[in-house]
This record gives sequence, C-alpha cells and structure tokens, in this order.
Amino acid sequence: MKGRERMGRLDGKVAVITGSTTGLGRAVAERFVEEGAKVCVVGRSLDRLEEIQEQLGDAVITVQGDVSSLEDNIKIVNATVEAFGKIDIFVGNAGIYDGNKPLTELPLDRIEAAFDELFSINVKGYLLGAKVILPELLKTDGCMIFSGSHASFYSAGGGPLYTASKHAIAGLIKELAYELAPKIRVNGVAPGVIATAMGMPKSLGQEAPSIITGVEKSLPLQFIPESEDYVELYVLLASEGAKAMTGTIIQADSGISIRGLVKTAGGLQMENSQATY
Repeated sequence: MKGRERMGRLDGKVAVITGSTTGLGRAVAERFVEEGAKVCVVGRSLDRLEEIQEQLGDAVITVQGDVSSLEDNIKIVNATVEAFGKIDIFVGNAGIYDGNKPLTELPLDRIEAAFDELFSINVKGYLLGAKVILPELLKTDGCMIFSGSHASFYSAGGGPLYTASKHAIAGLIKELAYELAPKIRVNGVAPGVIATAMGMPKSLGQEAPSIITGVEKSLPLQFIPESEDYVELYVLLASEGAKAMTGTIIQADSGISIRGLVKTAGGLQMENSQATY
C-alpha cells in the first residue's frame, strides 16, 4: 500500500479498467485494489498481464484483448462477471498518442489508416466498452469513468488526430451522463502531462512518443506529475464521495487551462522515454 492507510472506499466493488497494464491505468488498478475493489485488468501484452496477476493475486483477473473489438469487449465483461459476479465500475482508459504530429507532417498515404487506428482505440473502444458493460452497471447502479486529457479542451496537447479524439471523449462523457441518469453516473478525468509512455499508431510507423523536456518550466505548478498523482481522482469518482457528480470532467492539468503550454526562453527539446497523456 506504499505507506498509505487503507480507507476501503471501494470495498465490495468490482471494476473493469482498460489499458491498465502500464502507466495511468495500472496505477488506477493498483489503487482500486488497495481501496478494496476487485479488478479486471485489460491489456494487449500477455507478459504484463501475467506480471500484474502475480503482483495483485486474487484481487484481479486479467484479460488480453483489443478494446476496439466488440468480441473482445464481450469477452471482458463475461470474464469479469464469471469471476466476481457483477460489475460496478467501468474505467475506459486505453489510448494511443499521435506523437504531436501536425497536419502538415501527417503522410498523405497514411492519414486515413492513422485516423481509423487512433479513433478505433481512443473513441470506439470507450463506446463499445460502455455499450457492453451497460446491462451489468444497470444492475448495480454503477458508474463509468473515462480518461480524457487537457487535449479534450485545448490545442497543443497533441496533433489533430489525438486532440480530436480526446475532444470526442468529452462529448461522449456528457452525452452518456445525460442518457444514463439517474441510474448510472458518467464522469471523466482530464490529466495534463504525465511521466509515462503511450503507444503510437502502427500506421504511422513510430515508436513510443516523447515528452517535451523542460515543459515543467511552462506549467504553473512547475513539475511533471507521475501516474500515481492522478489516481485519487479516479477513486473519488468511483466512490460514494462523488454521488452528486455526473457529466463532470475533472481537469488536473498542472495549470495548463490557466495559460496553456508556453515556450520557455531556451525552447522546448524532445527526450525519448516519456510521453504526454
């Protein structure tokens, strides 16, 4: 429990968390278990899934799957209900980045494939997950939590593909909150920069993207958060503490919404190994 006192805010709850083998999703899964939840960990890497199963034991099941596949989403729900009997919480978190590629740098012969690939994970994956899990959440008066981004509201959080996909998530949160009230709460978290890596569209032929080093100097809070710095927001939205909240997107962007990402005097340089969310 990393030195924290266990509060048990999610005792007896069952959660499905997509994109939860690394980074933010994994941090959320670990914290949900600490708070008493049972978790279905969803990802594409069998090695990482096996590692998490060994780490968290009987508190989790792991399912290898692609969130853009309807069949895999059905498999995820069925496995969770078979293991734990119900589902209370759906966290849609799986996502890929576009490497901050502006329109001028997107290859003409790859742009259609890149769009389809990125939107199939970043948007369709959330929609399919919500649709398939909905009958189970109706039984438990459950909730949905989607990972947005500061790019859900502002420019410069990615290229046009990523920014458009995250704007779509903001719209999806609001529409589903409207449609599913009063039975199901639908909220989101919109992180800013995170010290973690994200996958890239295979259609763009790139490795994991980079984070802009020195960007902390242009943030009002002057530091780059770790994944663990955001997990309390997910616990809040999954708990009774947020029972009066739906259609809400918590912006936790280190102050980007105050003044945007401002270039420093020395310019912005790229460093491999980390990525914006």
